Amino acid sequence: MRLLIDTHVLIALAHRPRPNIGAKMASALQSRDNVSFASAASFWEIAIKTRIGKLETGMPLNRLAEYFEAIGINLIAIDHRHAVHAVDPEPATRDPFDRLLLAQCVAEDLRLVTLDRALMPHPLAWHGE
Repeated sequence: MRLLIDTHVLIALAHRPRPNIGAKMASALQSRDNVSFASAASFWEIAIKTRIGKLETGMPLNRLAEYFEAIGINLIAIDHRHAVHAVDPEPATRDPFDRLLLAQCVAEDLRLVTLDRALMPHPLAWHGE
């Protein structure tokens, strides 16, 4: 399975050694049968929240990408296809970062690994079940 990791799950992974994401999700992210990705959109969201004091990442912002690559997570840029891609069905959330992540899932054939209650019912979401 090709997995795009939602921002809050990435934040949990940055707070090592034991991220609070559940055993099944942690196992899926570590499995060699799956390929995991982190979006530039998530790095953007993390940077914004860190700079306004709403988030502590557990490491310097400029080290996040390097850390995720070191643990086997591939980085995915945002391109024009992601910006304009329609998501069907429309997600319940109005959060632009969530919508962009879902558009990336459609465009890149990914499933969104999330614990976000607003996203969990979406058919593109995967939350360990």
